[in-house]
Amino acid sequence: MTEHIKIGAVPPRRHYIADGAQRAFAYPFPIFASEDMQVHLDAALQTGGYTVSGSGQTAGGTVTFDQPPDEGVQITLLRRLPYERVTDFLESGALPARSLNDEYDYLTACVQQLADDALTALHYAPTDLPASSLLPGRAARANQLLAFDGGGNPTVTPAVDSEGLSSFVGPGAGAVRRSIRDKLADVASVKDFGAVGDGIADDTLAIQAALTAATAVFVPPGIYRVTATLPVGYGQSFHGSGAGSIIRADGNDFPVILLPDSYASLHHLRIEQGMVGIKLTGRDGPCVQNAVHDIVVWDTATGVVLDGGDNPDRPCYWNNFARVLVVRHTLHGVHLVRTGAGDTPNANKFHCVRVYSLGVPSTGSGFYVQHGRFNNAFVDCEANLSTTAHTCFRIGPDTDKNLLINLYTESVGGVPNVYLEAGSQETSITNLFSASGGPAIWDQSGGQFTAYNAGYPAKNYLKPTRVTDLTVEAMRYETRFVDPVAGGVVVPDMTRSVHLVSAFNGPVEFRLPAPGNAEGRALTIKKMDLSGNAVTVTDASGSGPDGRPFPLGSRYDFVTVVSNGASWWITAAHMLPGNAGFFEGGALFEPDLSRTFYLVSAYGGATEVRLPSPSAMLAIGRTVTIKKSDVSANAVTVTQSGGGGPDGEAIVLSEKGHAVTALSNGAAWHILARNP
Repeated sequence: MTEHIKIGAVPPRRHYIADGAQRAFAYPFPIFASEDMQVHLDAALQTGGYTVSGSGQTAGGTVTFDQPPDEGVQITLLRRLPYERVTDFLESGALPARSLNDEYDYLTACVQQLADDALTALHYAPTDLPASSLLPGRAARANQLLAFDGGGNPTVTPAVDSEGLSSFVGPGAGAVRRSIRDKLADVASVKDFGAVGDGIADDTLAIQAALTAATAVFVPPGIYRVTATLPVGYGQSFHGSGAGSIIRADGNDFPVILLPDSYASLHHLRIEQGMVGIKLTGRDGPCVQNAVHDIVVWDTATGVVLDGGDNPDRPCYWNNFARVLVVRHTLHGVHLVRTGAGDTPNANKFHCVRVYSLGVPSTGSGFYVQHGRFNNAFVDCEANLSTTAHTCFRIGPDTDKNLLINLYTESVGGVPNVYLEAGSQETSITNLFSASGGPAIWDQSGGQFTAYNAGYPAKNYLKPTRVTDLTVEAMRYETRFVDPVAGGVVVPDMTRSVHLVSAFNGPVEFRLPAPGNAEGRALTIKKMDLSGNAVTVTDASGSGPDGRPFPLGSRYDFVTVVSNGASWWITAAHMLPGNAGFFEGGALFEPDLSRTFYLVSAYGGATEVRLPSPSAMLAIGRTVTIKKSDVSANAVTVTQSGGGGPDGEAIVLSEKGHAVTALSNGAAWHILARNP
């Protein structure tokens, strides 16, 4: 200080009412240092969020807030000095006027502070007649009200008459008389402990005090601002009157409500903001059999967290959730996780739990069972998410036997409905209505799940599935009618098994996808029109099934093909095109009967065509035609293995165009036609 301050007759207190815009507020009394200034918003002492200028100035200075206080908030600026002396004058030392002035200034300021405090206390008027200010003794005034006798001296009086203290009787037969005090103590209100519920005052300590003092704590309608976690302990009940009882976090770095033990009940509340709305973990004991119902969680990062924690002896099991709504979360709606060496959250039950983004972007999942083994059940639950979400319902790698029944999943984008991560085991999904544009079930588990009536519009994506005993009463094939306006190329989208194709408006090329993209898929293509235009079945490689284009020329011609991942193969057809073979240049030809018609040239010398034994597997039921194709005098002789030939004789074809058609019935080759 350039010169000592002067302590004038100015009260060390100043009040303002905020208008919502003003940030700077003057104080007209001097302070020695900025630490001497106390700042209150309403009744809440502030520890930051403002700066103090003008310390050491007789005329005072200014308190400037980082953000304007809300309109209507009372601002109190108060000089508060510690009652202490930390300096001494040295024996026989100098007594400079500056030092004496500073000491007297400080003492005068302390006296002003005492006088200001006395103004807020009850006291006698200066003109009052002398009276006693001595209170009755401790024992005499216990459970009594302060009163004054006829002389105006302090005395006591009963708080309530004795009859009134025992005057409550419940309705109905068998009710007993109780004191009103005991009746009112059945449920404590947070307002009994000083909570305000105006959304401005910090009600953290008041609510924590209520939870410390009472087993059942009620939250009346109001907005209760909290700046730290509210723990609801073993066997406690913490409840409100519905969505009008609001617990609002001031800060995003803490869980709003914590259930650290067992048998607690949390219900009929609205929880807003904070890192986590409700967290369950075995901090004080096993976190089991807690009940959370009729709760709304709004504007949190994650709505509900169940954490297996660090201690396997304090698991997070058998907790029950019903009618819980999580709205406008930014990460996860419901998250089951193990953050330490504890057990995974197991056997927890969720019924009618809804997670709704309501347009707020989220980066996580509606429900995320990151860790959870053995019978976590989600029944009649819903995840309705923004397009930025990861998944509506996500089952992580450390999971086993989780149950999902009658789920509703939705997003306006391509968010996956149910995502099964690699490592998840035996997830069961029943009645999934998947209204998101992503896959109904995105399986990375390798088929480690079962699904029934799961997905929309495609009910099930089972991927790798092994069926060892299957009884099918009815099999339905998805069918599509294809009628191009001008013929041309048709590329199927593989969502149907049967394609009925019309080539009435022009020839059609039905182009199958690459076989590697359709492994295991079977398609049936059938021509439906009377025109002379063909439907030709090809594939993306440029060939077709069995390595060649397959034409469907007549009405009702069809072909069924299947891909093994390397090629498309024909498994059935209405009428295969003629399949001829040609042999030339040998004395002996033994056909493998892969053809139905063989042209044989004996131009280079006489040729024997030796059919296989009629009992051979490749011969039974086969029909084959052998025809001489050359003009030479050399004969083509048709025999059979073991001797003889069709109808018991070797058949000689001596002229060009001579032919024989034979059929094996398994016992012999029989001639069906012969020329000559």
